Parts: sequence; C-alpha cells; structure tokens
Amino acid sequence: MAVTKIHPIKSTLNLALDYIMDKDKTDEQILISSFLCNPDTAHLEFEQTRAECNSKTKVLARHLIQAFLPGEVTPDLAHEIGIQLCEEILKGEYEYVLTTHIDKGHIHNHILFSNVNFKTGKAYQSNKKSYHQIRNISDELCEKYHLSVIDEDYRQFKKLYSTKGKSYKEYMELKKGNSWKYKLQVAIDKAVLMSNSYDNFLKIMESFNYEIKFGKYISFKHKNQTRFTRSKTIGPDYTEEEIKKRIKSLDKNKIHNSTYNLEKKSLRHRNLVSINKNPKVKKSIGYEVWANRFNMKLTAETLNELRKNNIKDYSELESLIQNQASERQNTLIEIKKIEKEMDDIKEVVEELHLLKIYKKTYDAYQSDPNDKDFYETYKYQITLYEKAYKNLLEKGLVNSNIHSLSERFKKLSSDKSKKMKDYEVLNAKINECYSLKKTIEQYQEINKERF
Repeated sequence: MAVTKIHPIKSTLNLALDYIMDKDKTDEQILISSFLCNPDTAHLEFEQTRAECNSKTKVLARHLIQAFLPGEVTPDLAHEIGIQLCEEILKGEYEYVLTTHIDKGHIHNHILFSNVNFKTGKAYQSNKKSYHQIRNISDELCEKYHLSVIDEDYRQFKKLYSTKGKSYKEYMELKKGNSWKYKLQVAIDKAVLMSNSYDNFLKIMESFNYEIKFGKYISFKHKNQTRFTRSKTIGPDYTEEEIKKRIKSLDKNKIHNSTYNLEKKSLRHRNLVSINKNPKVKKSIGYEVWANRFNMKLTAETLNELRKNNIKDYSELESLIQNQASERQNTLIEIKKIEKEMDDIKEVVEELHLLKIYKKTYDAYQSDPNDKDFYETYKYQITLYEKAYKNLLEKGLVNSNIHSLSERFKKLSSDKSKKMKDYEVLNAKINECYSLKKTIEQYQEINKERF
C-alpha cells in the first residue's frame, strides 16, 4: 500500500513548485502533469483563482504526498496512479500539478493543488474525514494495479472478529434490545419494508432521526448517539449493497443474523396483595374477595414450583440461590477469561499484519539507516514495525501465523457462545428463585398482618 500525507502551504508556493518539479528528481521533468494550469506559472494561476473567487482563506495550496513501497512500482505506473488519485479526490474542480520523484530508493508522487475550488469558490476542507477518503482511494488504486494489499487471512480474521468478537457486555445489551446496533437493525429493517427505492430508504432513515454518513461504508448515527455505526457491522445483510438488493427484492422479510433477533423473555412477577394495607381492599368487598383468591392461587403455584425443584423449606431455597449465584459468577469469570484470550489474539494478529505489510519498508530502511529523507517519509511505518516486532518477541509469537490464530479464535468464539447460554439459563433460574422467595416472604408478612 502507498503511504499518503497532506499538509497546507501558506507561503512561498513558487518554491514548493520548484522543489517538486526539480529535473533531477522527475527524470528530466518527464514525470510532470498538470490540470488547468501551466506548471511553470501555477503559483500565479492559483493566486488568480483565489482572487477571482474572493476567497479569504490563508492557505494557498495543499501538498499531498503519495509514497510507494520500495521496488513495487515503476515510475510510469506511479505517475498514472497519481493522476487517477487526483481525478478521484479533486473531481476536476481544483487546479493541480503532479510530479513523480524517482531520485530516492522509493518512488513517490507530489501533488500541489489549489486550495480554492474554481467552480464553487470554496476552500478545500482538510480534516480527518477528507484524509481517510484520500487514503481509502489510494489503497483502492493500489489494489487495482496489484500492488501490496491486505492479505486474505487478515481480511478473513477482521470479518470474523467483527461478527464474533462482541464483548459479554455488548452481547447482553443486544439480548435486552438496548444496543445501538440492535436499534439500528430494527430501524433499517423497518425502513426497507417501507421503501420503494434506495433514496426513499435514506429519507425514511432520516425521518427516524438518523444522521447518515457516506464513504467507503455507509454509517448511521441516531440523534442520541455520539458516534456513527457502520451498518455492515450489524451483519452481512446490512451493507449498502445488500440493503439495495433487499429493497429491490420481493423478499423484504429476509431472516437476518439470529444474534440480533433473540426474543426477550419476561419473567413472571409474583406480588401478593396486602389485605390490610391495600386501599382498594378497604373500599371494595369484591376486590377483597378477588385479592384473597389471587393470593391463594399464587401461593399454591409457588408451593408447586418449590416441590418440582425438591425444595422443602425457605432455607433450602436460600441455599439454592447462593449456589446458583456462585455458579453464575464462575461462568462469568470463564466468559471474561475467554474474552481476554480473544482480545490477545486480535492484538497479535494486528501486530503480525504490521510486520507483513511494512517488512519491505523496514528492510529498505535497514539497508541504509542513514537515509534521513527515507526515514522521515516512513517514520510512522518504521515505528509501528519496531513496536510490533518487540511486542511479538516478548510474547514469543514472532513466527505465529494469522490462519492458525483465526482457527483458535473460532474455537474460543464457540466456547464463549456456549458459556453465554449457560449464563442466561442460570440467570433465569436465579430470577425465578428470587421471585419464589419474594412470594414466600410476602405470604409470611400477610399472615402476620392477619394475626
């Protein structure tokens, strides 16, 4: 993958242009292209656009650098990728000069583009969002021309982690229907059923108080949320492409990820009516008759439940609750332990991935550690490589492979699902026992009131 950087130019634009067009760096100026400007007078033309648009921006231009890994691209291909990058990012609305430098061990593009859009007169907005768009487009172009890309094992692991790496807390929130992802899924399903087109779907989602962010992946944010949620993280049927297919398809009620469609089971609430303290009982004889019958029925049901579970008295019930609570706590500890190992695997996979994608860069750096220009260009990647290697060395996992770690992750995920189901069963049993205990205590209290 190519490395991208961008920074503003607020003065001496002519000197910046002179630097990027240096004939010693650009194969005697063969590798220079421009759009709606002459490279030699671009600094004047940028200023003219700024004046004509009456722009008050202090930034004259933006300097975008696209650096490729050593030895993986030819100068001509790098230049062609640079042109396509400009077309995708600037969309024919900004003058620019593109040059490809070949004087170092690593080929890299320099793009100087006007900070003012000559069509709208607005200044270019450089922020995290725009930078991520640049990086994503650059990555897509590298993949298009078969340059270094994310390996398949890593891609599959990321997919696996996104669907099976939910924490215990998130899982329980989903069960209760409190998760933002769960609520987003419900909203999307409802909007799909109501929509006759994708544009109509987006309008309906907005009417549901969702803000929509477009990019490589569509994201949604409810008005009460602080962060956007990528719809693809809900499940495979919630990517932009699949949503469009579902809208066109007659089968809009498609069965989705079962994790997000778990039914909520309500527990029986057992509350005896206080005959002496309830105001309705005092006002109505009929209500008193009903309350007595209700109390007798509920007490009988409670006794039947106790007999079914071979519970002979109150102390045995308390003992059962304590034992189940202890078992539930141990199950939760096991779940947390599994989650910890899953998180550790994710960390190791990320570190192994860093070693793989930055190995060529680091090898080139090691071959000439005194090349300051190279180090400054790839400082971030070199630092990441060294940190990842150090961590893996300390763990004794430098020679691990992502595929085997993914298999272990799958096994842990399966174990975790079983433990979570065990936890739910125990939780339901404890709540039921507490309900029985509460009924017994209420029954004893009512009898005290009577006598």
